[in-house]
Amino acid sequence: MKAIECLKYGGSENLVLTEVDKPTPKDNEVLIKIHATSVTTSDVLIRGLNASPVARFMVQLFFGFGKPRNPILGMVSSGVVEGKGKNVSSFNIGDEVFAYGSVSATKRHFGSYAEYICLPEDWNIALKPKNSSFEEAAAIPYGGLLASHLLGKTSIAKGDKVLIYGASGSIGTMAIQLAKHAGAHVTSVCSGRNFELVKSLGSDEVIDYTADNADSQLGTYKYVIDAVGNSKSSQLKEKSKKAITPKGKYISIDQGIPLTPKDAFINLKTLTEQEKIKPVIDRIYPLSQMAEAHQYVEMGHKRGNVVITV
Repeated sequence: MKAIECLKYGGSENLVLTEVDKPTPKDNEVLIKIHATSVTTSDVLIRGLNASPVARFMVQLFFGFGKPRNPILGMVSSGVVEGKGKNVSSFNIGDEVFAYGSVSATKRHFGSYAEYICLPEDWNIALKPKNSSFEEAAAIPYGGLLASHLLGKTSIAKGDKVLIYGASGSIGTMAIQLAKHAGAHVTSVCSGRNFELVKSLGSDEVIDYTADNADSQLGTYKYVIDAVGNSKSSQLKEKSKKAITPKGKYISIDQGIPLTPKDAFINLKTLTEQEKIKPVIDRIYPLSQMAEAHQYVEMGHKRGNVVITV
């Protein structure tokens, strides 16, 4: 099968289209013929190792020193079940599914930058939302699960004011919608060019973090949610950390290891089918242009998700 392999850590030129053996499902696994995957910020971080020395060491401790232990990156997939192990009962051949290759810090599997992948049936895999294309389904899990993790640290009541920093990315666009679904009054922080996007997702107010008067536009919030983490900062971001009510809370995506439980994954499917949330796709590339897709994501200005068709 065709796959993109990361030959070593570093630039996107290390992502190479190759031919590898098609995987065979174990007794508890399904074999998915992948129609679409996505390039996430985490993928770019792992491939490039653009982090602090401590973070670089931790990445290599988890994923391999010198080069990725599994050279085929990618954790998001959508496609069709083509085979299954003898103990699989939840899925049938021909089922259209979507999946995320992680259910905990110790249970994770890369390999979606390819034509096929095998995953255990009880991991984060489900029939794809009926109202989603394969490309849209591939844009749901990463941002949706990480946004769910952030919102899971809140107890939003109707009318609570929530500030989302980094609102136009894959995590932020989902966080807006999940916070609105919970009843929040949402203020989105992003660049001015993304105002219409975040408003279309439900933002009640917007702040351009590049504006000279951005600081003066801050109010006070029950929750300040940082959807970009330590990779980006600004004067407004530092100010926002203190723009909370006496019992308010600042929550960053870099605080602890994100949880991606099965119930959160299924909830995303349900909310998508109910049209309570919708994935945002910025660009779509073919598998052969994976390097170009990584370069675009690495620029740090994508809106929502970058999807790869396989």
